[in-house]
Amino acid sequence: MPRLHAFELLPDEEGREAVLRDWQALRDAGLPSQLDHKGMTNTPHVTVLTAEALGPEHDAVALDRLGTALPVEARASGLALLGGARVSLVRLLDVPEVLARAVLDLRTDVPHAKHPGWLPHVTLARRLTRSAIPTALEALGHDDLTLRLVELRRWDPDAGTVRTL
Repeated sequence: MPRLHAFELLPDEEGREAVLRDWQALRDAGLPSQLDHKGMTNTPHVTVLTAEALGPEHDAVALDRLGTALPVEARASGLALLGGARVSLVRLLDVPEVLARAVLDLRTDVPHAKHPGWLPHVTLARRLTRSAIPTALEALGHDDLTLRLVELRRWDPDAGTVRTL
């Protein structure tokens, strides 16, 4: 299976630290956490789209579509489970309509993007067993969280690079 290229939004330092606290809380509870992911791209982020290939023309379109929407505040609106027997635990984000519209317009300009639509979220853990969910929910608590998304980056797995657009 090919590794997917991606456009991602990054939170400011305060938002990054808030997500890292969630990752640490899961680890402290003895659960899988995104802290366990040792890849060079592993930092709190919101994936805008993934595709098997993205060219420089897509970088320009992404910057044009999304650059004017940043910075933007996104409120964590709850937790969700994605997947089957093992799940990813994510924080869903309420984003302003201007950002949602910009992302959907970008996805139209990249017709080979994976997954239809867009579900804005920050991943907290992958491959959790369903029996671990109550412990994860207890570890994370119920605090409100607002992320200020400030930066657009591009992950190119073929070149092994991550760069700000």
